[in-house]
Amino acid sequence: MTKVLFVEKQVDYEPQGIMTMSAVLKQAGHDVRLAIAAQEDPLKIALDYQPDIIGYSSMTGSQRYYLELNRRLKESLGGKFHAIMGGPHPTFFPDIINEDGLDSVCIGEGEYALLDLADSMANGGVRADIYNLWIKHDGEIVKNPVRPLIHDLSSLPMPDRALVYDKHLYTRNSPIKHFMGSRGCPYQCTYCFNHAYYQIYKREKRGHQRDVDHLCDEINWVAQRYRMDQVIFLDDLFIIFNDWLEEFAEVYPKRVGIPFFCNVRANLMTPEKVALLKKAGCTTVSMGVEAGNDRMRNDLLKRKMTRETMIEAGRMIRDGGIHLSATNILGIPTGTLEDDLLTMQVNSEAHISYAHAFLFQPYPGTELGQFAEQNGFMAGTYDDIGEIAWDSSIMVFQSEDEKRQIENLQRWFAIGVEFPWLTPTIRQLIKAPRNGAVDGAYWMIEKLWRGYAIKNRIHPHKLSAREFFEAVRHFMAMDA
Repeated sequence: MTKVLFVEKQVDYEPQGIMTMSAVLKQAGHDVRLAIAAQEDPLKIALDYQPDIIGYSSMTGSQRYYLELNRRLKESLGGKFHAIMGGPHPTFFPDIINEDGLDSVCIGEGEYALLDLADSMANGGVRADIYNLWIKHDGEIVKNPVRPLIHDLSSLPMPDRALVYDKHLYTRNSPIKHFMGSRGCPYQCTYCFNHAYYQIYKREKRGHQRDVDHLCDEINWVAQRYRMDQVIFLDDLFIIFNDWLEEFAEVYPKRVGIPFFCNVRANLMTPEKVALLKKAGCTTVSMGVEAGNDRMRNDLLKRKMTRETMIEAGRMIRDGGIHLSATNILGIPTGTLEDDLLTMQVNSEAHISYAHAFLFQPYPGTELGQFAEQNGFMAGTYDDIGEIAWDSSIMVFQSEDEKRQIENLQRWFAIGVEFPWLTPTIRQLIKAPRNGAVDGAYWMIEKLWRGYAIKNRIHPHKLSAREFFEAVRHFMAMDA
C-alpha cells in the first residue's frame, strides 16, 4: 500500500480530478488523504501522515505557491516522499520538472499514471517508464509519452467525494454540487488549452461523454447522502452530441429531477436544443461571448460566429425560460479600450443575466499565449501571471492609462451589462487611479453584484439566515 497526500491551496468547489484520482487509488488498495492549506497546516498533516507521494494540481499562476510549499515539505520530511505536480501548468510547461524538489510531473490525464506510480512504489521503487510522467531517474529526466485518453469515462469509479466533504464542511453542506459528464471539446479557440491538449493527444477524438445512466447514478448517490438543490455540470461543452442530449432530456428529469447549470455555445443553439435543456430541468446556461469586435472574435480568437448569432442565441435562451451567463476577455492583444466597451454592449444586447469578465492571461501552450509572447505583447514572463484572471494584466497596452482603465473596467463590466445607461458614468469611473482605496472599493462593488446575480439568477437556491451568512463569508474569502 502506498500513502498519497494531495495538497490544495484552497477549495472553492469539488476538485473533480483529485476526487477521481483518489477513487482510482483507493480502488487499488492505496491510502489517500487531502490537506487544504487555507484551513490547516500542510506541514503538520504531512508530518503526521508520512506520505510516500505528495501531489499538487497546478494552474498557471499557482505553480510558484506549490513549488515553495514543496520545498518546505521536502525540508521538513527529509525529502522522504515523491513529489509530483499535475494539472494544466505542467501539462503545457513540463520543463517545470527542472525545479528543485519536484520528482515528476504528469502530462494530461492523471488517473492511471498516478496509479502506476503508487503501484511501483508499493512494489519497492519508482519505475522510470510510466506513461504521462516525466520522471527524475538516476540523475536524468525520463520523458515518457502519454497513454491514450480514457475513452470510456463510465469505467472510472465514482469520484471520492468523502475526501473533500469530510475535510471541507462548506462544500459538503453547500446546496450546490459539481459534476462532470464529459471531457474534451472539439473547437479551436486560441485562448483555450483544448487545441494545445490535442497536440499532445494526437489523433484522439475530441470529446468523450459518460453514459447518461452512469452520470445519473453518481448524482443520485450524492443526493441521497448530502444536501443538493442544484447541479452544476462543469463540462466544457454540455451539448456536443445531439443524441446524448436527447437521451439526457428523457432520463434525467425522471431519475434525478434536480435543476442544473451547464455550458453551451451560441452557434450550436437551436430552439430544439433550448427545449431539450428546459425539459431536462436546466435553469441556467453559460456561453462565451469573449469579444464584441468581429475581427478579434473570429480572426484572433477563432470563435467563428457573428455578433448577431450570439445576440440571437441569448434571445432564444431567455425566451425559453432559461437564465444566461457569459464569459468575456478584456485586454486581448491588438484590442483597445473601445473594443472592450463594445464587448460590454454586445452582452447587453444578448440579455445576459450575469457577464463574467476576465483579463486576458497569455497561458503557456495556448495559441493566443504564444501569439502574445512572439509579438511583444507580454510585459514579463509566464511566472508573472497571477493566480486569478481578474486582478491585473501582464500585457503591453497602448499606454499605461489604457491599461489602468481596462483593469478598472473589469470591475464594472457586469454592472455595465446590466445597466447600459450607466456606460457614460463607467467611462469616467474607470479613469480613477489604481490604489488601495480605489481597488478595494471597486473590488467590493464587483463582488457584491456578482454574489447577488449568482445567488438569485445563475444558481438560484434558498438559504437560511445562517447559511446565507456562511455563504457570504466563504464567497468573500475566495481568491476568485
